[in-house]
Order: sequence, then structure tokens, then C-alpha cells
Amino acid sequence: MLKNDGRAQDTMPHHWIRGNVPLCSYCVVCKQQCGSQPKLCDYRCIWCQKTVHDECMKNSLKSEKCDFGEFKNLIIPPSYLTSINQMRKDKKTDYEGLASKLGTQWTPLIILANSRSGTNMGEGLLGEFRILLNPVQVFDVTKTPPVKALQLCTLLPYHSARVLVCGGDGTVGWVLDAVDEMKIKGQEKYIPQVAVLPLGTGNDLSNTLGWGTGYAGEIPVTQVLRNVMDADGIKLDRWKVQVTNKGYYNLRKPKEFTMNNYFSVGPDALMALNFHAHREKAPSLFSSRILNKAVYLFYGTKDCLVQECKDLNKKVELELDGERVDLPNLEGIIVLNIGYWGGGCRLWEGMGDETYPLARHDDGLLEVVGVYGSFHCAQIQVKLANPFRIGQAHTVRLILKCSMMPMQVDGEPWAQGPCTVTITHKTHALMLYFSGEQTDDDISSTSDQEDIKDTE
Repeated sequence: MLKNDGRAQDTMPHHWIRGNVPLCSYCVVCKQQCGSQPKLCDYRCIWCQKTVHDECMKNSLKSEKCDFGEFKNLIIPPSYLTSINQMRKDKKTDYEGLASKLGTQWTPLIILANSRSGTNMGEGLLGEFRILLNPVQVFDVTKTPPVKALQLCTLLPYHSARVLVCGGDGTVGWVLDAVDEMKIKGQEKYIPQVAVLPLGTGNDLSNTLGWGTGYAGEIPVTQVLRNVMDADGIKLDRWKVQVTNKGYYNLRKPKEFTMNNYFSVGPDALMALNFHAHREKAPSLFSSRILNKAVYLFYGTKDCLVQECKDLNKKVELELDGERVDLPNLEGIIVLNIGYWGGGCRLWEGMGDETYPLARHDDGLLEVVGVYGSFHCAQIQVKLANPFRIGQAHTVRLILKCSMMPMQVDGEPWAQGPCTVTITHKTHALMLYFSGEQTDDDISSTSDQEDIKDTE
């Protein structure tokens, strides 16, 4: 923020800092490379990122107006916050008028990064984003929870804010839960659109939304910000999963979860449960995405031999939209909301050799499939087999009649006794879809979806 000294928003000068000039940066005066000497030299404006040599620095540059550079539509100017602070003291709330001076393209970006995700890559990203944006709009969710960080949206114009979540699918779910709390508080006009920078292990949600299977620094942070500016708004279905334990004298409330990705019972939930148990014992050993997937592979191979979830069809009853479904000899049932499952596999489409309605994340429908075991899951992931497609439904009800079975919602597993699981639509989340990271499968499925829209 600026001191309240009466300076208008459109006359903010550059803020020059000497040294630490980025590599391959060029002087705005002589166009030659800056920062080439082995010492702290040359200047950089911390807002627009322009650089200038020591000898090229002129008084005119020191007083020149700063335009905030390439990312001016993402940055919250310090003078804006100063003005907001003054307006709140005067009990005024005309934020729209204040923001109109920043242009119609202004979509301020809030960064919510999990510093513990991605081999601690989140910590480095926090520093890079604080260099490019206003540090006040960059949060570490391990220190400032999303519910508190998102209150910054209430100081911005209606429907203008965007949020970039840097973390795994679990972090994204945490942020979306905080967004739902904003709705409960009556702050729907301030709800932001959410983009994802995937730092987790599976990252199926970010893959579905076009943000890729995992970020490892292969593109610079500046390109990430460009991708956010180019992304399009879409809706994502969110579902309520209610688990009611069996028994006439059960006085406990049913457990409730919010599902963004998928619910499952069977071998993939068992793998997640075993992985989760070992990660809780030694979290420092599970900081590598490749190592995590190797552990999943180990438990999947083990289950191929042991078959702990066999005869599932004799233990459960399944209802789709109130109609009971007869099941073959399955070991697992998976209920999908998004296109990807298991770290990058398009489960509903399978090998892609059969015509089925495409899986969508915004149609209010769930896709329900069955698997015959861990080996069948592995075959599906390498496109050597199709899942057993049970159907699509608006409401799914699963009754576990006997024994303990592993279950999971969005990668959070637990062991569950006899119960009734009911999955119903809860709400929509406003997300950002980036089309630049599409795979061949995405391109074909997107074109098919466009054909369906055209026929409608």
C-alpha cells in the first residue's frame, strides 16, 4: 500500500531497486543486456519489471509513470488498496467506480500456494509470484487458510477476481470449500474463478481443466500468468457424499464429504489407503511425485496377488437414480465426476473403441464404472482394456451390506463398515479452463462435445 498522500492511481512512478536483475533482461534505454557484471548492478522496477543500466538511469525515468507492465491486469496496485482503506473509513463501498480507472480488462489474481506441495516447490513459487505481483495478493495456505485469504475478494469489483491454486487436488478442494463458505455468508457477487497449477501426485482435476498432469518448473512463472489471463471460465459440478453407518442404534451423524473428482470402493481405494497410512508415518519420504507413483504401483501389484476386495458384487447393492443395478463379479466401483482418473487415465472412454456419451464435468451427471481388480485397473490405464460401464446418473446410492471395505473420496481414503453411501449434486464451482495444455484425447473429446452442442 501507499501512504495516503493524495497521489492519484494513474500517476504512480516506477519503484526502482538496484541489483538482482533477471537474466536475459535488457535496458529500456540502450536495449543492451542488463545484470551482466559480477556484482549488484543496474535497476529493476518491482512493478513493471523494466530494467535499466546504472549509467542509463536518468531523472526522467525516476519520475516516469509506471504502467505495471505486462501483468497490469492481474496486479492489485498499492494505491487501490490505499483508496479502499480510506473508503472503508468513510463507510463508502463504491469499489466499481474506483476500479473503473484500472480498465475493463482488470481481473486481479490472488495466489493461494501450498508450500508443502511438490517437493516444496510451492515455497519457491511464492517468492516468484511476490516478485511479479503485489505481495499482498500472494498467500501461503499453510499459514493463511483459504477462508481468510479469499476475503481479499470482497475488496474487489463484483465477479472480477481470479484465484490461482498452486498445489494438489486436495488443496484445490480446500479452496473450493472456502468458496462455498463465501456463498453461505452471502458473498456470491465476489466469488472468484479458480485456476490450478498442479503440484500434487495425481492432479486429475487440473488435467481435466487443461492445466496439465504436474508442474515441475518446465515453463517460467511469467508464462503461467499468461496462461491464466488466456483461460476461459467454465463450471464444475460438486457433489455431496453422505455415508450413513448401518444399525438401528447409531446415534452419530452421517459423515459428509464434498466430491470434485471421484468416489470409489475397491482396489484403487485400497491402494490409496495403504499409501496414506505409510505417508502419515514418514511424510518426508513421500515428497517426490515419481516415488509416490512407484509406491502406488507396489500396492497395486500386491493386490493383484492377494485380491482383498474380491466378490464386491455380493457385498454391495447399487442404485442409479433409484433403480437397482445387477452387477457382475466385480472388485471395485468408481463414481466419476471428471474425465480423468488414476493420474491421467480417461476411465469412462477406456480404449476409445466404443461409442458412449462423453464424460463431462458440468452436466449434472455422474459416470459409474466397475473394475474386475487391480490388474484390470492397470490394463485400463495403458489402454489395453475398457472398464465395465454401469451407467450415468444424477443420484447414486450404494449399500455396503457386510464386512469392511476401503473407500475414498478425491484421494482421501478410509476403511468403512456396513453403511449406505448416497451421492447427490451439491453446487457448481466457477473454474478456469486452459486449452493450451490439451492432449490428443482432449482435442478429440472437445471436438466431439462441440459437435454435440451444434446438433443441440
